[in-house]
Amino acid sequence: MKIPKRFLFVGGTFLLSLLLYIDRACISVAKGDIATSLSLSDRQMGWVMSAFALGYALFQTPGGMIADKFGPRKTLSMVVTFWSIFTAATGAAIGWVSMLVARFLFGAGEAGAFPGMARAVFSWIPTRERGLVTGINFSGSRIGGAFAFPAMTWLIVTFGWRMSFVILGLIGVVWAVAWWLLFKDDPTEIKSMPQEELDYILENRQDQDVKAKPIPFFTIIRSTNMKLMMVQYFCSNITFFFCLTWLFPHLKTTYNLSMESAALFTMAPLIGGAFGNWFSGILGDKIYASGRWKMSRLVPAVSGFVLAAVGLILSVHMDSATGAIAMLTIAIFGADMTLSPSWSFCVDIGKESSGAVSGTMNMAGNVGSFITALAFPYLMDWTGSSLPFFYIAAGLNILAVCLWMFAKPDRPIAV
Repeated sequence: MKIPKRFLFVGGTFLLSLLLYIDRACISVAKGDIATSLSLSDRQMGWVMSAFALGYALFQTPGGMIADKFGPRKTLSMVVTFWSIFTAATGAAIGWVSMLVARFLFGAGEAGAFPGMARAVFSWIPTRERGLVTGINFSGSRIGGAFAFPAMTWLIVTFGWRMSFVILGLIGVVWAVAWWLLFKDDPTEIKSMPQEELDYILENRQDQDVKAKPIPFFTIIRSTNMKLMMVQYFCSNITFFFCLTWLFPHLKTTYNLSMESAALFTMAPLIGGAFGNWFSGILGDKIYASGRWKMSRLVPAVSGFVLAAVGLILSVHMDSATGAIAMLTIAIFGADMTLSPSWSFCVDIGKESSGAVSGTMNMAGNVGSFITALAFPYLMDWTGSSLPFFYIAAGLNILAVCLWMFAKPDRPIAV
């Protein structure tokens, strides 16, 4: 029995999602070695982590527009090569400024990845499978982030932190070349595509208008749906980006853990996030199949934000690293339940401009990431406690629940 071509496409985007977050999370593991080598303080390292998020946020919409115009084949091959160069360049940094520049440009390169994938999903995946496919792709990012902690620990011990970044950069270039050689923008361009599968895709995906005009940026951000998606995704990223940046050093310091123990503990919430993506995608598609389009986006998102808020608050009242990680795993499981409905919603309302629409949402979300990387160390310095950060993050998750009540996936953005 042959594997359907669209499943092979999903396998490629899953691997890309893995790579995205391995490259992204490795800075957290390398923090101690980088800070020692370059004589950087925690606040300076906060800026290094936030430089990525700033570059990533600023180039989200342009990255999505490029994907809509030139197609995901060219776009993803180009941006993966670009960010891989600056992943490797991270290992060549000689001081704080060069590190900031490398991480900012690395973030700018990664910005086109998920919008490019969203545009590919619009052409390749039937609407009824969109939730699960989106969940699979984002679960790759969580598994990649989790794998990055022990893998990067081993790489640093074996090769040093500088060479570790060079190795990761080379892996990215290999993926980009493979994507260029194997992928096509539309399933109709695949000569070996079985006719039965092609008919299934064409009959069940959203209607596509090859003459559709791109939706201007200011039209996108004037949409009520878009404003709701931007703010709720900002709230979601506050929770997740903490796990990707400050959780590892926070656990290591708070509970006096070894580097290896902290790496293993930090994996758990990210693995929980992967399960949250799968569960949310399956749940959303089942609800969609029952004919309830709006509820297929609303139920997973609201449930996820509630779990995230509860998990964050309970985590700071645990007496051990094990208890704190258990609660944070619930929080990240919930936060990641919100990803599949969020990105599926953007494809719903963006259609041929889904790259630009999803990129705009992700831009706002990564403003949250930028703030997180700075807020945690600064709030710790100002208050001497991690409590304010966790309570603020929980409050933002409750705000997101309220915003989703007004979201309408059946109202696409009009040009």
